Amino acid sequence: MNVDEQTIGAELRAMAEAAGPVNPQALTARAVRGSGRRRLTWSLAGAVVAAACVGGPLVVLTGGPGTTVATPVDWLPANTPAQMRLVRECMPAGGPVHSMDSHLRVPGQGDVRDFRVLVEYRDAVGETALAGSLKGFVLCTPQKYPQFADRAVFHYWGKTQPGPLTVYMYETQTDSHTLKDDHFDDDTFRVVAGRVGPGVARVEIDWADGRRGDAAVANGYFIGRVLGRGRTEDDSVLDSPPVTVTAYDKAGRVVGREKGVRFMDLTAPGRASATS
Repeated sequence: MNVDEQTIGAELRAMAEAAGPVNPQALTARAVRGSGRRRLTWSLAGAVVAAACVGGPLVVLTGGPGTTVATPVDWLPANTPAQMRLVRECMPAGGPVHSMDSHLRVPGQGDVRDFRVLVEYRDAVGETALAGSLKGFVLCTPQKYPQFADRAVFHYWGKTQPGPLTVYMYETQTDSHTLKDDHFDDDTFRVVAGRVGPGVARVEIDWADGRRGDAAVANGYFIGRVLGRGRTEDDSVLDSPPVTVTAYDKAGRVVGREKGVRFMDLTAPGRASATS
């Protein structure tokens, strides 16, 4: 039997508004009763329990009866008021949108209330943030000129359990804070983001063009960006060589490294990974 997820979501939001101790079993049962359905799939039941506990440790169940598989994301921080504004600015349509149409919402990928700012990278120009839900994530770059903002395109976390270092994203973001005197160039940043284990104190990105820099690290995630450079004389083609990302512990030892991370192709053959 199909599950009315919108009704379940409404029940879940109502439960979240009630301040009191969390009883996962009771919350799941209440959500089932409120949905007017007889059955709730194991995956959705787990999501109900997990979402009710957002802000603290969670375990999301997937698969059929008798299986318990933890998803890669089992905890989300709470947004500050400023972070809530950032997420809403990032998704003016109310949630993630289609990659080819900024006005086409994809409801199954959640709405702004599902997303938390996981980590933010700030530089002299502006910032880019990794905003995630239990299902996946988007990149957010606040804009001086919102009409130039990149679409909030959704990416699933996947089912691979993260290790000391997991790179999820190597793409670009436009930042209109760089635009001066109506010259619309030099506004594209190369962005790398992912997740780190609890022992990671620092993440360094080798941008493979003579530049290296530390990423921002928070809540078990990292993100870094660098202003793009043109590969052609007129700068019409972005130079985006494969990058190397290295994670260090507090003693400065390498605990994880991703070599040859290719632009917008994180499953490319030949990509090397190493830990020590």
